[in-house]
Amino acid sequence: MTAVETFIEIIKANKSGSHRGIYSVCSAHEGVIRASMKQALEDGSILLVESTSNQVDQFGGYTGMKPVDFVEYLNRVAGDTGFPTDRLLLGGDHLGPNSWQHLNAREAMENSHELIKQYVSAGYQKIHLDASMFLSDDKGDRTKPLADEIVARRAAALCSTAEKTWKAMDNGSPAPVYIIGTEVPIPGGAKEQEDGLELTPASDAGQTVEITRNAFLKEGLSDAWERVCGLVVQPGVEFGDDQVFDFDTEKAYELSHALDDIPNLVFEAHSTDYQTLSALSSMAEKHFCIQKVGPWLTFAWREALFALASIEAEMVAPDKTSGLKQVMEEVMIENPKYWLKYYPGSDSEQLIKRKYSYSDRSRYYWPDKKLITAVTRLFSNIRNQVPPATLLSQFMPNQYQAWRQGVLDLDPQNLAEFHVREVLNVYATACRSKGN
Repeated sequence: MTAVETFIEIIKANKSGSHRGIYSVCSAHEGVIRASMKQALEDGSILLVESTSNQVDQFGGYTGMKPVDFVEYLNRVAGDTGFPTDRLLLGGDHLGPNSWQHLNAREAMENSHELIKQYVSAGYQKIHLDASMFLSDDKGDRTKPLADEIVARRAAALCSTAEKTWKAMDNGSPAPVYIIGTEVPIPGGAKEQEDGLELTPASDAGQTVEITRNAFLKEGLSDAWERVCGLVVQPGVEFGDDQVFDFDTEKAYELSHALDDIPNLVFEAHSTDYQTLSALSSMAEKHFCIQKVGPWLTFAWREALFALASIEAEMVAPDKTSGLKQVMEEVMIENPKYWLKYYPGSDSEQLIKRKYSYSDRSRYYWPDKKLITAVTRLFSNIRNQVPPATLLSQFMPNQYQAWRQGVLDLDPQNLAEFHVREVLNVYATACRSKGN
């Protein structure tokens, strides 16, 4: 069974009441990808990895990778970790005109069609069609969402391009599956913390499905519509700099039943980072079957590397250390474009956020050459002077316990990946992914 076929089986099982789900790794960070492949390998599960439309596109995105480059990158890491590529499912997130909202509709959609072509041609089989954003010449009240009819028509047109691209490949690959909808809340975003977020109304979810279905049928895409398996909504989960909006089963009750009468269609939940195990399990039970995680994974990587830097500082002369924390601060100050508009507050508040925010804007800086050099030196120092067990216990107590049990060695790369895998294990448990 191929990875996409297993994915479809998981969705069918969820709809039948098994409470199974699948987590989606939304990250290009190699340490995260390696940890994800190791976790899925141990669990005997498929691995769903996704890239976003601004992360990977035909112009390189902010990672510098086109879709084919990202696939080659994943295949290389799979080879390094021994993960079978036939258990790897590639997804494209928010594919549409998101990156070209400043262009008119004709130009933005031309770019979007090329984006879809390149994703499908590269081997992506899970395609999130998202044309929910206003383009420069769109009319209407921009304090309200773009009209469903326009969004659906554009999504259907993009699906048509995906279908034509897949059929032209003629290589026996399974047909793509599609995700529709978006999680963007009403203008203003989250309410006060005690109120949580504004959930997608159940009636809106049903309307999105019906209008999109009609657009697909009008485009001659009845076969493709049968492969639309997920609807993105806002189930009331999100995170800010220092707070997490937890899933509330009662508040989401009406929404969770909006797809009950639609076979093989589940919810896809974005921004599920930092949710508890019980919350994620409840989400899977309520048909929020596809659970995306990204910043929590790089947040965990940053936590682990900061812990390793603390160990390093205890063992290595100051002029020989990596200075990782200081290098991170310097790089972020030198190039503030990825954090400045996201981290309001005083200088002292911004200092804390740059290092420790749940939003984890620091994740955009790991590819910087100065940080690569610092991480390389950090790992080299730890390898050259293996830390005493007591020092590991002080700064990485969970890794210490795993080492004591004989399931983890003291290589710094493995120590860091272990912490990322602790997060992934929460999702694997919640989604009952082990053995899927």
